[in-house]
Amino acid sequence: MKKKIWMLVVISQTFVINWAQAQEHHHKHKAHKSHASARLDPASPHVQSNIALIVDAKTRAVIYDKHAQQVAPIASITKLMTAMVVLDAKLPMEEMVSVATEDLDTLKGTHSRLRIGMTFTRAEMLQMALMASENRAASALARNYPGGLAAAVAAMNAKAKQLGMTDTRFFDPTGLNSDNVSTAHDLVKMVAAARTYPLIHQYTTTASTSVDGWGGRELQFHNTNPLVKNASWEIGVSKTGFINEAGRCLVMEATFKQRPVIIVLLDSWGKRTRIGDANRIKKWIESADFSGHLMRRS
Repeated sequence: MKKKIWMLVVISQTFVINWAQAQEHHHKHKAHKSHASARLDPASPHVQSNIALIVDAKTRAVIYDKHAQQVAPIASITKLMTAMVVLDAKLPMEEMVSVATEDLDTLKGTHSRLRIGMTFTRAEMLQMALMASENRAASALARNYPGGLAAAVAAMNAKAKQLGMTDTRFFDPTGLNSDNVSTAHDLVKMVAAARTYPLIHQYTTTASTSVDGWGGRELQFHNTNPLVKNASWEIGVSKTGFINEAGRCLVMEATFKQRPVIIVLLDSWGKRTRIGDANRIKKWIESADFSGHLMRRS
C-alpha cells in the first residue's frame, strides 16, 4: 500500500514538473513572438531621425508623422530654395560667376575647394551647390542675383510665403545660418515645388561631376546623398544638410512601386542614420499596404 502511494506521489510530481516546464516554454515562445512582432511592426518604419514626415506626393496624404510640426534649423536644405529663386529670375545659365571674398564662410569656417577668383558658369555653380552642397557656390549665386544677396534672401522668403510655408524663415542662401528654420510639413511643400524644375531634378540626382579649376586642373564633385548611385532607388529630388544645430538632414522625392512620395528627415545625429532611415522607409513602404493612406505617428 505504501509502495502504491509513493508511486502516485512520484507520478504526480513528475506531471507537475512537466506541466510547469511546458507552461514556461509556452510563455517564453509567446514572449519571443511578441518581441519579434514588435521588431517587425508593419505600422512603423522605425525612423531614428528626431523629425520625420512621409507624404504621398500626389495626394499630399500623410503616411508617417514624427514631430513634423516642430520648427528646426534646416542647414543646406536651404539650397533648394536658393536654386528656385535663381531659376525663377531666368538669369543666363552660361553667364560666368566668380567666387569672391564675400563668399567665404566666416560663420562656421567650412572648407571649400573653390578659391577666390575661380570662375564658373551659373549652371556649374548651381550644380555644385545642389549636388555637392558647395557653400561658396550658393553664396556666389545669391550675390549675383539681381539686387544682390539681400534681394536673393528676400526672394527666398517671398517664395516660401507663396508656397504656404508659414513656419519657414531664411537669413542666408547656404544654410550655414542656424536661423534658417522650417518644419517638415513646410519642407514637403518646398520639395514638391523643387521637383517641377528640370535642372533641380537633374542636378540633385547626378552622382558626380567635374569642372575645370585653375591651370586646367579638374575638380571633381560627388553627390552628398549616396542613394542617388543606388539603382534600386528612383529619386526625383534630393538634398542633404548638416550643421551642428540642425543635425544631419535629408529630403527626397522618390518613387516606390509607381507611387511618388516625399520624405523629410531632420535632426538626425548618427553619420549613417538618415540614410539608414531612408532605406528603412523604402523597405517599409514597398512591403506594406497603404490603401486608405492611414497616417502613422511615432
